[in-house]
Amino acid sequence: MHKILTSACLLGQPVRYDGRAKPQDSAILARWRREGRLVAVCPEVQAGLATPRAPAEIQGGGGVEVLDGDARVVTVDGWDVTPAFLRGARLALDLCRAHDVRYALLTETSPSCGSGEIHDGRFAGRRAAGAGVTTALLERHGVRVFPQHQIESLAEALAAGERARA
Repeated sequence: MHKILTSACLLGQPVRYDGRAKPQDSAILARWRREGRLVAVCPEVQAGLATPRAPAEIQGGGGVEVLDGDARVVTVDGWDVTPAFLRGARLALDLCRAHDVRYALLTETSPSCGSGEIHDGRFAGRRAAGAGVTTALLERHGVRVFPQHQIESLAEALAAGERARA
């Protein structure tokens, strides 16, 4: 049975920068929880950042550029929190390795977990195409990442992967 790395905020844990959760009302997610498939993660909290915390955005690119040293993650107050985001991404990858995770369900637009969209780095509420730091690292190591609004696509990929293993 494949495990799924899942953003803790999607599971109702109040770990987001604003101290809230972003729970998902999904029968699929509820079934996976009952089956014991979910491995919860909040890379930012696991890296030692507080809840609540100042909003952060990637400046100079996306998660790939942060991994390559060409962009940084900064708070709205101007603090460079890149080291914490990199540490959180590595901790998430460690969880994937420990649980043989090949799939992740992460929170879209997050500077850690976004997979298709992140904020544009100007703190103006605008979005840009790109991935967060954790997503970029996981994908670099073969973990398929899906945003919460594509849970059905993840379910299909998971079923196909399990059929292939059988």
